[in-house]
Amino acid sequence: MIISVHQAQYLPWLGYFHKIFSSDAFVFLDDVQYKKREYQNRNRIRAKDRWIWLTVPVTADRNPYPVFSDVYVDNSQDWARSHWKSLYLNYAKAPYFERYSGFFEGLYRKEWRRLLDLNIEIVSYLNSVLGIEKPVRLSSELDIKTQKTERILDICEALGADTYLSGGGGRDYLDEEKFRKAGIRLVYQDFEHPVYRQLHMKDEKDFLAEMSIVDLIFNHGPGSMDILLGGKSG
Repeated sequence: MIISVHQAQYLPWLGYFHKIFSSDAFVFLDDVQYKKREYQNRNRIRAKDRWIWLTVPVTADRNPYPVFSDVYVDNSQDWARSHWKSLYLNYAKAPYFERYSGFFEGLYRKEWRRLLDLNIEIVSYLNSVLGIEKPVRLSSELDIKTQKTERILDICEALGADTYLSGGGGRDYLDEEKFRKAGIRLVYQDFEHPVYRQLHMKDEKDFLAEMSIVDLIFNHGPGSMDILLGGKSG
């Protein structure tokens, strides 16, 4: 059994969903310290000739930062209307925008209290769009108190996993010897970002990589999963 773990990201990029697809089960790390200035509360979309950030304002300014499940959305700022407007202005002419826009319009009409709930709602919907059907757990449900490599190993043990799929960045902090001693196979994600047709793209040299996956689904709809797994866009 292969598992992977990650904090819940906002409008994640393609590699995030490739990781979920490549696993037998996926764990949201909701009881670890929130990482500021990463992708938990922001991501990028394509505008006409550049990319722009969509950032959810949060009340997580204290140091040390709270655990992820205790990070709250700052609804004193009109971020939701701004994000919906940015998606509409930049993707309304994309081939499949109308097919998926209803979810996002409804999403931004709700008042979200916790960032975790907002992100999980988005990831769950995008999994369904891509046809990814994998069991998903919250790490807080497993009641694991260890940290770093030991935490990952304990999650593997709790779920009966024999293989852990890590992102490439895991090479910088995972203790590979501890995986060997525990009898858990450690595999690093092998994801090659595809080039696909984007709205406003003139040619392949104009392609902008590492956008939110909404860029892919608005442009390619039902063909998005094939492209994500290395296929070519039409």
